[in-house]
Amino acid sequence: MTSRSFASFQDAYLWYLREAFERPEYRNAPRGAKSSELIGVSYRIADPVQRVVSLPSRRTNLVFNFAEALWYLAGSNRLPHIEYYAPTIARYSADGRTLTGTAYGPRIFDYGGAGLDQWRSVIRTLTDDRDSKRAVIQIFDPRELLVEDNIDVACTLALQFMIRDDRLCGVGFMRANDAFRGMASDVFSFTLLLEVMARQLGVEVGTYHHHVGSMHVYDTDAAWAERVLDEAAATPAGGADFPAMPGGDNWPHIRQVLAWERELRLDATRLTPGHLSRLDLPDYWRHVVALFEVYRQIRHATGVDPAMLDELPAPYRSSVLTRWPEFHRPDQPAYAKPM
Repeated sequence: MTSRSFASFQDAYLWYLREAFERPEYRNAPRGAKSSELIGVSYRIADPVQRVVSLPSRRTNLVFNFAEALWYLAGSNRLPHIEYYAPTIARYSADGRTLTGTAYGPRIFDYGGAGLDQWRSVIRTLTDDRDSKRAVIQIFDPRELLVEDNIDVACTLALQFMIRDDRLCGVGFMRANDAFRGMASDVFSFTLLLEVMARQLGVEVGTYHHHVGSMHVYDTDAAWAERVLDEAAATPAGGADFPAMPGGDNWPHIRQVLAWERELRLDATRLTPGHLSRLDLPDYWRHVVALFEVYRQIRHATGVDPAMLDELPAPYRSSVLTRWPEFHRPDQPAYAKPM
């Protein structure tokens, strides 16, 4: 497959979903899961900040997208942290407490448990030499394949960062990527990490390049994928732009957001719009906290406050209302168990 260029992730997502679904190169069934497959896929996204698929039929879970990216940034491998947002992820845990291959955070900030902080290494490398090609974060560990019946092998091989024309470009290398489900959350996380790093380095966000060994769509998602493709064919492109992160070092804000996320996940605190307005955070991160508060209201069945929904930027509010459509209907309960 040759590399293609797209303005946004949604454009790339729809193109390769259609290719994998309608024009696969191979049919196979690794571990019994039947799928359609493309091999050697590469594409480029001109504006990686536009990282969300906004089609209602796709029902993008923006709460999980932010939670997963922040889970990585927290350096955590704890199952309860991410299981709260995606209960089915527990099936990939061998011990019921942690995740291994899926948890990229320890690989990024403490590789091999040896204190190797690859994020800091990349920052140092690009600060010392802005033209460097050595700023790489290794994710896949060959020892994963030595674990018998390993149910959680990392899908990502590595992430590379390069400053070109005063913009930070990112490259993701994946051994395998689910074109319907996994790619949406992976590209969201990788481009968010790219944006955090660019702000920390004091440069603009450049292009993002995605390279995949095996891109596939599982047969179990075929009907849903077809609905998404049908909607895309019938719907004009467009929608509200996804917000950009504030300039400068965002790590102090990220640490605050992680602290609030934990409190909300444990239902240890509850926020009103008034509380939210007093948080010492830029709007971008305040809105992420608001998103977690809305999910707390959903997950802990306390009823969704319409005023908190109104605090969300349009793309966030649209994602919540699409994912949990019962909030559109005043005759229905304000809570349904998350899918």
